[in-house]
Amino acid sequence: MQAMRTPARAPRLLRRAVIALGLTMAVTGALAQAWPSRPIRMIVPFPAGGPTDVYARVIGQRLSEVLGQPVVVEDKPGATGVIGTNAVRDAPPDGYTLLFTSNSAHVIGPLLHNPPPFDPVSDFKPVMMVLRYPMYLLTSAKLPVKTVPELVALAKARPGKLSYSSVGIGSGGHLACELFNMATGINTLHVAYKGAAPAQAALIAGEVDYMCDSVGFSQPQVDAGKLHGLAIIGPKRVPAVPSVPTVAEQGIPGVSAFIWQGVYGPKGMPDAVRDKLNAAIVKIVNEPAFKQRVDRDGYELMASSPEQLTKDMTEEKAMWNRIITDKNIKAE
Repeated sequence: MQAMRTPARAPRLLRRAVIALGLTMAVTGALAQAWPSRPIRMIVPFPAGGPTDVYARVIGQRLSEVLGQPVVVEDKPGATGVIGTNAVRDAPPDGYTLLFTSNSAHVIGPLLHNPPPFDPVSDFKPVMMVLRYPMYLLTSAKLPVKTVPELVALAKARPGKLSYSSVGIGSGGHLACELFNMATGINTLHVAYKGAAPAQAALIAGEVDYMCDSVGFSQPQVDAGKLHGLAIIGPKRVPAVPSVPTVAEQGIPGVSAFIWQGVYGPKGMPDAVRDKLNAAIVKIVNEPAFKQRVDRDGYELMASSPEQLTKDMTEEKAMWNRIITDKNIKAE
């Protein structure tokens, strides 16, 4: 009995596949080496002056120096981040249009629309989560409360009369305050503003009574006596404001609300470009000056992998969706 002979065609197909794979890897590698060869546009889907815009500009400036090409930060606010985010989704996936955003726009934003305007996972190439921070519960200095129990008691004594500001409907601050309301059983009025600066100005003026914001953006106003910092909406105190207790320490356990900032490219951006960009940002965020700024602002450095960012996005969607559904929150 003769031994079976492998058809001659099979080795030829195998050789072609190996050659094709080698060519693909060579092209991808060449693209990564050539990138960037011209200016990069980094889109922020929020107004200028807020926490996301500020850190986009800090990272963009250093990224220009590390990569040897200008990184131009462009604010494209509107529709809870949808306008700027879709501008990146629809851009050529060549690594020259990037998105610097937060989970309030990227994860929460789509949940406010039916149908969702984009998919935060499948429509983008995640690069990394840069940092995160717990929300900071603040009150107007004109409000006669100094603690969380006092705020809750006042709100229950005046149902529907107290109000809080946010940077917009469906923003992280909006949902964090609603999470706080649900945990404490209070009923207050939400007043949406177009950006962090006007929302904070309204609180300072006493036009609203409280707000959920970041330590970095609001603590200077607390130090100036214009606002009161009541609590950290997270599991532990923040080193930047060690005297501010958590909500759990004031009788509200199990309540945490984090906002994070991250970098994305359009779907289809080559892995090699993504990896080069990730390495450049990791280098920047590990620099002592950047770490000092993050600590001072009450943020936590993450520098996560693309895979971890995808996992985190998927897991937190359920929590935010529960609040949006329970409170029937819809985009403007």
